[in-house]
Amino acid sequence: MADSRSVGVKGQPVVANHFAVRLAAEDLERFAEVKDSLVRELCDATRDHAREEGWTFMGPVQVELDPDNRLRGGAIEVDARMKEADGGVGVLHLPTGQQVVLGEFVVTMGRLPECTISFDDPNISREHAAIRPDGDGFILTDNGSTNGTLVNGSNVTAHRLVDGDRIELGATVIDFRAG
Repeated sequence: MADSRSVGVKGQPVVANHFAVRLAAEDLERFAEVKDSLVRELCDATRDHAREEGWTFMGPVQVELDPDNRLRGGAIEVDARMKEADGGVGVLHLPTGQQVVLGEFVVTMGRLPECTISFDDPNISREHAAIRPDGDGFILTDNGSTNGTLVNGSNVTAHRLVDGDRIELGATVIDFRAG
């Protein structure tokens, strides 16, 4: 990432967000059963490191694991590049370990099965809250829920999400990550 560092339009450091990781075929085969978890952890580590350094991304962080017959066991090669996204990009990290990528659509949250994200929590209203794209970011709105929506411990009716926000619906905590 550091080698790809550039300066964005607003003067912020921008780094690669798309990584093609090549491994020996036998190494990749050993990771087959945990590939999704490995990719998720690599994406999280990438976001965490960029946040610590004050770097930003042009789009969502993506990691691809690919076999390379030229490589010997234990060897690895990584190609990093910047890949632009359409509009704002964010990810909701649910307590189940699931991740929901936000994009150009409204995400509804509540107990109803029709909601984009449905919860089995009696303290969450049927149509508790929604997240809408707004320019290059996202707005979280409470839909008049019975128990309210908290962001970082404060009750909100509407809130522009920023990287690291913790959203609380009932007893459920959701982490928001930008990029």
